[in-house]
Formats: sequence, structure tokens, C-alpha cells
Amino acid sequence: MHPRSVYAQRRALLAQKIGANGVAIIPTAPEQQRNRDSDFPYRADSYFYYLTGFTEPQAWLVVTGDGRSTLFCQPKDMEREIWDGYRLGPLAAPDQLGLEAAYSVAELDAQLPALIDGRDAVWYPFATHKGLETRIAHWLDSLRARVRYGALCPKTQNDLCGLLDEMRLVKDTYEQATMLRAGQISAGAHIRAMQTSANMLRAGQEVREYHLEAELLHEFRRHGSQFPAYGSIVAAGANACVLHYRADRGLVRDGELVLIDAACELDTYASDITRTFPANGVFTGPQRTLYEVVLAAQEAAIAATRPGARFTDPHDAAVKVLAQGMLDVGLLDRNKVGGLADVIEQRAYFQFYMHRTGHWIGMDVHDCGDYTEPGEIGQFSTRQDALTGATIKDRPARMLRPGMALTIEPGIYVRPADGVPEHFHNIGIRIEDDAVVTEAGCTLLTRDVPVAVAEIEALMRG
Repeated sequence: MHPRSVYAQRRALLAQKIGANGVAIIPTAPEQQRNRDSDFPYRADSYFYYLTGFTEPQAWLVVTGDGRSTLFCQPKDMEREIWDGYRLGPLAAPDQLGLEAAYSVAELDAQLPALIDGRDAVWYPFATHKGLETRIAHWLDSLRARVRYGALCPKTQNDLCGLLDEMRLVKDTYEQATMLRAGQISAGAHIRAMQTSANMLRAGQEVREYHLEAELLHEFRRHGSQFPAYGSIVAAGANACVLHYRADRGLVRDGELVLIDAACELDTYASDITRTFPANGVFTGPQRTLYEVVLAAQEAAIAATRPGARFTDPHDAAVKVLAQGMLDVGLLDRNKVGGLADVIEQRAYFQFYMHRTGHWIGMDVHDCGDYTEPGEIGQFSTRQDALTGATIKDRPARMLRPGMALTIEPGIYVRPADGVPEHFHNIGIRIEDDAVVTEAGCTLLTRDVPVAVAEIEALMRG
């Protein structure tokens, strides 16, 4: 949790953005039932936590344009606290969280109309909480019923996501420090999984994907991470060619590659790392050949990640290297697809590289924030997609600024097919790191786990 003043500053900035006569309503996430009388581990809503640092369920935040913040939370209840744990309660909340007022969540329906009364606009996150629109409509209806008594109902409803997305897109020093620590924990987990794979195979033991996933989860939790940031991908052999494969029972075989896309969440901030390594610690010739292409593509993308560049620049830089590499190693036949410019224009590389090179990262692993430059939304050009024939509108991509955080994750995935060299069949490789844009370029948060071939092999010999 960041200092209390950080959350207060965020709420004050939000109050300015909604206008002196606006009101913002932000609920936290609901508890989710897993089965019968068992719930999933609770995780607060990202928008709500960003503004409060409060992790209890059944809570709401109301921010008014005059800078006043009101929390609705669970009341103190000694019997329920025996079963479910400590509750802060509305009496202690203002002092502990730096708020102006707090009430029991049981008073929400009674208090909200008064907080909305006389406001010009009500702001809330659209399409993020089931039933929220209905709840707000109920509060507005209760105000309309009292217009003869002088009540004033807001005339407009606005999506709060846009304002908060812009605020969250640039990470402050506290956020960057938390993300760095999450990256360090996740890097340690990858190292542990790499070494476990090699050690078990050397010992003649059977290795399954879930064995390596267990090592990841152990390392995450051992260092204080609350959750995995997403479902861990531990893909051995041909499974690595399935982009969203989940860790399962697959055998980890001597001589094959293992792709692990896994990372932890720390204090609601995500990390996101992918490494691909030989199960036994030694790359074969074809594996090394393709791995070096992907690594060169990532290095090109990292070099393109700097202030003033567009969000799409790292992707374009990676595609150029990947496409040339595919031609050089014979994945693509020059006689059929032409030269580099033809491969890029026709997207011939798509057979082996079908995703973007990155995404925003922060409180959510695929974090919020527009990918189009806000001041240039009206500008666009149209083109016909070479593969689908669909007409696509290309708008100016987001300009990178210091403090923005994104992943850099090129890959190559080779499924058996006619014309594809057999020695590359079923090789899937992805290398992913988290980067924060700086004044001079970018800083990688996740390089405590190596990426160079020689370094990986040396690590796995240890």
C-alpha cells in the first residue's frame, strides 16, 4: 500500500477532472463464489483501490467536485469478524484512509441521493459492474420524485473510465517501485523453474508442466505476492505453439523447449514475464537459430521504446526483424513471398507471429489506457487487410511518455505445415519483459532472469 497522501492526491485530481459540480461513484469488486459455500480469494476493483488503497469487499467511494470523499464500507461486526476477519469500519475509516466521511454500506441507498442532489453530472465506470447502471438509475429516480421539494437531478451521466484510465496510464514512483519488486519476484520464480526442469531431468525423474508451475507459485507466495497476475502458461514442446495454453499435465521432455509465461501480482500491481528455455538446459541448433531471431526482435523493440515514439513503433521494429529472420532461416520461401517489404505488406509473417508485441501493464496485466493518441483521434487512414480483405482504419498510435509501462513480447510459433522445414516443427518461442518509459528510453523491470542463450545455459548448469 502506498502512503495515504498518494491516494488523497489521486482523489483530489479526480475531483478537478469531474468539475466543481460533478459527482463520481466507484464501487469495489463483488465477492465471487467459487462453489457452494466457498468464495474465490478476494481482490479489490482496480479503480477503487487506485483511489483508496482499501481492500475490503462491499465498499463504495463517492468523490464530489468540491474535493470531498465519502466511503461506504462494512460496519464493525464482532461475530462476522470472528469468521471472516477484521473490518476497518466507518468510524475509523476517515482517519485511516484520509477521507472526509464514511458510512455503513447499509446506508448507501439512503445517503446517495443526497450526495447526488444538485450536481450537474454523475460519473461512474460504464460496463464494468453488473447492475451498476440500474442502481444509479434508482438513485436518480428517487431524486426526480422530489423535484417539487427543490431536489436537483444531474442532467448527464458520464463514463468515469476515460478519466481514470488517463490517470493510471502514467505510473508514479511508488507504482514503479511496486512493479519492479513484482518483476524481481517473478524473475526469481522463472529461474527456479528453469533449474528445476534441468535438475529433475538430469536425475532421471519424470517432469510434468505442473511440476514447474508449482515452483512458480511457491516462489511467488514465498516473497509476499498475493496472487499470480494471470493464469500461468507452462507449455512444453508443441504446447508452446498454443498462445494461451494453460499449465497442465504435459510431459517436459529432454531435448524440447519449455515456454513459461507467468508472473505475480504484488499489492494489486502485475508483472508479466515470458521465457523460453531448453528443458535439459542446452539448446539444439534449430532451437537456438529461432531463439536468436526472437531475441534480436525484442532488442529492436526495446530500442524503439522511448519518449516521443508511438506505441506501435516497438511492434513495427520487432516485425521487421522477425520477418527478415524468417526469410533468412527458411521459414518463409523468398520465391513465394518475395522480399522483406513484401512479407510485411502482405503479412506473410502472420503464419508464425500472430499477436502484437506489447500491451499496457499496471494494476491489471492488460492495463487500462487508450492506444490511440487522444488529440489525433479524428485523423485516420484506411487500408485493406492483406489476409482478411477487411477495411481497417488506422489511427495515430499513442505517443509514449515517461512513466508509461508496457510489455515487449515478440515470438515465433512453428506448427507443422507444408513447406515448413521439419527441423523447426513444433517450436514455440516467446520472450517478454516489462518496460517503463524513461526520459532517455526505457528501463526493463524483469531482466533479473536472463535472456541470452549462453546465460540461460549457464544458469541451468548450476
